[in-house]
Amino acid sequence: MFMSRFFGRNKKEDEIPIFDEQVPVWEDRIFWVETLQKIALPVLMSIKKDSLRKNMVLESKSSEASKFAYLSAFARVFNGIAPWLELGPFESEEGRLREKYIDLTIDAISVAVNPKRNDYMFYNEPKQSLADMAFFAQGLLRSKNQIWLNLPIDIQAKIIEELKNSRIIAPYENHWLLYTSLIEAALLEFTGECDKKRLMYAVHKFRDEWYVGDGIYKDGDDFASDYYNSLIIHPLLNDILIVMRKYGLSDGEFLDIQLMRSSRLSSKLERCISPEGNYPIVGKSISLRTGIFHTLSQVSLFKMLPRNIEPAQVRSALTKVLRNLFEGNQNFISDNWLNLGFNGHQADIAETDINTGSLYLCCAVFLPLGLDSNDPFWDDEFEEWTSLRAWNGYPTGMDQSINF
Repeated sequence: MFMSRFFGRNKKEDEIPIFDEQVPVWEDRIFWVETLQKIALPVLMSIKKDSLRKNMVLESKSSEASKFAYLSAFARVFNGIAPWLELGPFESEEGRLREKYIDLTIDAISVAVNPKRNDYMFYNEPKQSLADMAFFAQGLLRSKNQIWLNLPIDIQAKIIEELKNSRIIAPYENHWLLYTSLIEAALLEFTGECDKKRLMYAVHKFRDEWYVGDGIYKDGDDFASDYYNSLIIHPLLNDILIVMRKYGLSDGEFLDIQLMRSSRLSSKLERCISPEGNYPIVGKSISLRTGIFHTLSQVSLFKMLPRNIEPAQVRSALTKVLRNLFEGNQNFISDNWLNLGFNGHQADIAETDINTGSLYLCCAVFLPLGLDSNDPFWDDEFEEWTSLRAWNGYPTGMDQSINF
């Protein structure tokens, strides 16, 4: 059931959206929650009913996708909605809805880690499983109070066992190192123990060897112009370092510089959103859609945006992007499953390691829903984002690089 039903805003199916109409501020958040549900509910409800493998329409160029696509879908949905769940139940329409999703997520986790269920999904082979175990662990870190602490003890123990079992998967010498590190950070948070070498190795590589400058890292020894800094590198580094700082590990002091680098990257991402709510289609993994704004959304959640960017302009820009991609049905197939493509069914745009489950990293854009509705991100009036201001002839300020 979508938020529109709770607020009495049932749209007619043939209603033509007016994309340029400015709507009341509170409608932005309603639309975000509606969109979150449209994407997440088929995944979560199917797992609760132990029928994800039966229901999800799987598309991939890889013959191995059926072994890990289901974990991909669940882990990435959970990863993106976790901060919203962490707000907890509340005596409001959204708060009561959120309570239902907390219960639904807990039920889904209980099925996903049970080897006796059809939708058990924590396999250590093939290698791709490591990535989504990390996204799942990151979701747990992002919703510790509402999800982790409300899981039955036996389910917690099973999750810890599965995370430790992932140590047999050797990561590639690139952003995959962050997957192993994130899993160790989660183990440290939930058990007080971890493999510190695996935890710190990725941090040392990115901090000491792979930083290019101006908030950008190489992905291993190679550099490519793509969105991987935002999709994976910065968000995982930030959450790893937060745990390391919390537990007094010396390398955790790198967090301050890393957050400033993320803030700089968020500025670039905000500037790349065109006045029409589009963005450049460059590099790998474009089919992950709004997932490419992972860092911008995380920095907004952390309230670490640069001083020359107002939270409301980020909300306004991302709302425009979300409306372009998800207000219509061009990116969905039957029963609201995401299709393989960017803006429509475009299977040719997807790399061989992309499958239907991968697409759900688009949920990373929803991280700011972890901010209360009274936060300036949601409460301030519509504000033009940088490119919209620039093309309308208004002052925008200089784009300033960083040298640390």
